[in-house]
Amino acid sequence: MLHIVNKSPFQTSTLKSCLAMAQPGSAVLLIEDGVYGATQGSTIEADVRQASASIKFYALQPDMDARGVTPKLMNGITLVDYGGFVDLTVQYSTSHSWL
Repeated sequence: MLHIVNKSPFQTSTLKSCLAMAQPGSAVLLIEDGVYGATQGSTIEADVRQASASIKFYALQPDMDARGVTPKLMNGITLVDYGGFVDLTVQYSTSHSWL
């Protein structure tokens, strides 16, 4: 399953809830303000690093760039463009948007 998170971990617990429900082999795509969860020094960095042992993480690069946080990207998170976003929705047969 592809989990899509668009809320900042600084404002909601959406990403934390997603990580609690995501199964090994699934993926998390961080978009919009959700990309703050892909940055070094975020309040959820340790949780993301731990989950990355069994879950793949992606962040939408245009959203990272727009927020000026691309240089703070955590190791192990793959940047994707809009085409990559579409590719992920094809690769994973189901997706869930965490709103």
